[in-house]
Amino acid sequence: MNNSEGREEIPNEQNEEADTTHRDLTLHESTKIATADLHPAEEEMCAAIYILSTVTGYVLTSALLLKCPTLLHRRKRERFLSKHISHRGGAGENLENTMAAFKHAVDLGTDMLELDCHLTKDEQVVVSHDGNLKRICGINANISDLTYADLPPYLCKLGVTFQRECFCEGGEDKRIPLLRDVFDAFPNTPINIDIKVNNDTLIKKVVSELVVKYDREDLTVWGNSRNHIVKKCYKENPHIPVLFSFPRVLHLLGLFYTGLLPFVPLKEQFLEIPMPSLLSKLKDPSRLTRSQRLIAWLADTLLMRKALFQHLTARGIQVYIWVLNDEEDFQRAFDLGATGVMTDFPTRLKEFMERKSISKSQ
Repeated sequence: MNNSEGREEIPNEQNEEADTTHRDLTLHESTKIATADLHPAEEEMCAAIYILSTVTGYVLTSALLLKCPTLLHRRKRERFLSKHISHRGGAGENLENTMAAFKHAVDLGTDMLELDCHLTKDEQVVVSHDGNLKRICGINANISDLTYADLPPYLCKLGVTFQRECFCEGGEDKRIPLLRDVFDAFPNTPINIDIKVNNDTLIKKVVSELVVKYDREDLTVWGNSRNHIVKKCYKENPHIPVLFSFPRVLHLLGLFYTGLLPFVPLKEQFLEIPMPSLLSKLKDPSRLTRSQRLIAWLADTLLMRKALFQHLTARGIQVYIWVLNDEEDFQRAFDLGATGVMTDFPTRLKEFMERKSISKSQ
């Protein structure tokens, strides 16, 4: 009896498998028939709907994250907030990059000093924008070829680079200072350091012997427009905030205009960019070619974007615009959402901010 029941189960299992196979074949054939019945226009419509839905989803997600980037990225810690930044200490009111200029700016209440560094022959880190002394000292010699003791004093009068037909006459202080002198004199003032040359010794000395020694990792931002220098700075000490190099600014714009920026992590904490429309103020407009005016307009249109600045600010990345010396440019920069303005005239910027009630908390 048991054997008979066992033999009867086998055909039942075979029948079930056959039924399943038949159903699968039927479904497959039905799918083939349904697909074959689709008109080419309908296939194109389905593909278009799929592409449209994908693009729409991407655009909506990108727009959401552009407005609310902290949904994806942790906001960077703001070690300091600078709205009033004195370019070279305020090159329009004192001789650039001198202790007198820095002291004047700090006494005015500037939020940050911007300066430039070079290395002397005897490996002293000095504060100077130019590597060659011709413009600032009247001597055709390189800082790297002279010891610090041999560096000549500044000329009595220097042109202001970002103000057309403007000169600044200095007082008694015409000495090129050491970076450590600046750190000693202003221990609590944030300093923006432009590493002017691709020199490993300069980078190491600025970090290991000065920034770390003076406990200024939270009061310093450094870098250069050249990407390989910024990479070296970041590698030397990733705890010191770096700025966007020029190639990285271009990369940033590419990400912004393709909608990819909200998805991409950024190591930089400071975007420091010029206002391209200033070209017409720095040069005689009648001497600007049509192509120069077009390039300036295009660069200004692409770079001066409020949505970009707001997104970066929401991620804890400060935006500084340089070098602005007129009130209309101050106003435009703050209206666009820039964190701070870099100027050669710290008194002028201070008075503007007081009149407009612009404070650090804004």
